[in-house]
Formats: sequence, structure tokens, C-alpha cells
Amino acid sequence: MPSDLTVFVDTNVLLYAADPRNPAKQVGARAWLQQCWQRACGRISSQVLHELYANLRRVAPKLAIADARGLVRKYRAWSPWLVDHETVDAAWDLQDRFLLTYWDALMVAAAQQQGCSLLLTEDLQHEQMIDDLRIVNPFLLGPEILDRPTP
Repeated sequence: MPSDLTVFVDTNVLLYAADPRNPAKQVGARAWLQQCWQRACGRISSQVLHELYANLRRVAPKLAIADARGLVRKYRAWSPWLVDHETVDAAWDLQDRFLLTYWDALMVAAAQQQGCSLLLTEDLQHEQMIDDLRIVNPFLLGPEILDRPTP
């Protein structure tokens, strides 16, 4: 029985999918992204798109600028959450309560405001719960968890 989980994807997962320098992480990131596309459960924010574009040429220097822009346009299909004043205020609250960096708190706030169940990142503690949001390191746990029924 498939779950109804929604998955917020951090920039680093998108970057690993595009970067051939770490084949194991590229495979893991691509497996997660494939499932997010197939299940229409992937979520991101405008912050993630900005970070993706800014970092693509650095991590994949042979990637043409048009290809980098095309990749950003592709992920617009996930209707990125636009970071607004309410998102910033929520991020400040999370930053204080969970001792997160501002950028991580902003990502968590965007994930929560979209009702996400999971946040894929290697930048936060694996299996940490931030309110109802479960942090998952996509290189420690694969997308097969999407097939488990939600409790």
C-alpha cells in the first residue's frame, strides 16, 4: 500500500543527482528524485531553486549555462514554495527552538508550510523530528520507505 508522504528535497540532493564526481551519491539522489517524480510527491522552495542554480556550475563545471537553467526550469514543475514574510518568521522560530542555521531553518519552514512529511538532506541529523517533519539522509535510507504505509 503506497503512502501519501510528501518529500521536501534539499539543494544538495539535486546537486548530487547532477554531479558525476560521486557516483554512489549520484545514484542515491537519482533514485529518490525518480520516485518523487513518479509519485508527484516532490517539493522544494524558491530558496532551493536559487541555491541549485548558483551551485550547478561550481559542482558540474562542464554543464552549459543553458542546461543549468533548463534544470531549474524542470524543477519549477514542483511548484516551489515562495519564501515570504511568514516563512521567514517561521524560520526564525525554528532557528531558536531547534538551534538550526538560518538557511536550514528556512528550508524546514518551507517544508512544513507545504505539509511535507519528509525532508531529504544530509545537512541535518538523520531521523531527527522537527515537529511533524522527519529528517532523512537520502544516502542512508532509500526511497523504498515511500512504499511503507504511514502510521
